Amino acid sequence: MSLIFNDNPNQDNIIEMRGIGQSYDGGQSYIIKDLDFLVENKPGQGQFIVMLGMSGCGKSTLLRYMAGLQDPTLGEVCINGKPVNRDNRVSMVFQQYSSLPWMTVLENVGLSLQFKGLSKKDRDEQAMELIKLVGLEGHEKKYAQYPTLSGGQLQRVAIARSLLSNPEILLMDEPFGALDIRTRLQVQDLLAKIWRKLNSTIVFVTHDIAEAVYLADDIYIMKSAPSQIVEHIDIDLPLERNRHIKRDPRYIELLHHTEDLMVKVSDMK
Repeated sequence: MSLIFNDNPNQDNIIEMRGIGQSYDGGQSYIIKDLDFLVENKPGQGQFIVMLGMSGCGKSTLLRYMAGLQDPTLGEVCINGKPVNRDNRVSMVFQQYSSLPWMTVLENVGLSLQFKGLSKKDRDEQAMELIKLVGLEGHEKKYAQYPTLSGGQLQRVAIARSLLSNPEILLMDEPFGALDIRTRLQVQDLLAKIWRKLNSTIVFVTHDIAEAVYLADDIYIMKSAPSQIVEHIDIDLPLERNRHIKRDPRYIELLHHTEDLMVKVSDMK
């Protein structure tokens, strides 16, 4: 079974995966097979895509394809109609804290600008704008390490660094998985706010169904053995999200619907 979404010949696709297969034993078996996935480009709006599925179904592998960190055994991966390469404006935030602990928050956030050759003055000015956006003003001179900064603050550093590289696509691999519930809710709200401000395309992997429904405008569910995308849920909630929407009957209906589909997909062979 294979689903292709947003395959409109009159609409450019920002992400395309066609005929994807992944094998680690020379093709004797495949953990991903015949997978197709398209995301249309929505200029001036962007999209918030959430991937759900059982552990080991290949969600993170799809992100690595998009980031150019891994090539599939079979099939084609394109960004804006071209094969993935280092010139694509794609950034990735991992679950593990990825800041450089021997550098300050300011230095970490401005790292991509240093590689581009900007002066220290220019990159510090631009980095401070993002530091303010993610609520870390006053912490910019601290070293980006635990326990100097909390887990939530370290993930904010990673988000700010990724955003400053001006990505067209932001990939997030369970970025809030290690956070306590209070911090996780705060960073969810922050991400929803940033997305509406920047209108990027975000592809977000999580195991938290409530988080998925709250953040997404589209959810895709993957089955395992071999992995494919088998369900698509259009999250028809207002684009402007805040915590009050979690009391909305439509949010609750979508939450239950997504839970039901996850149970159904987990039983698929």
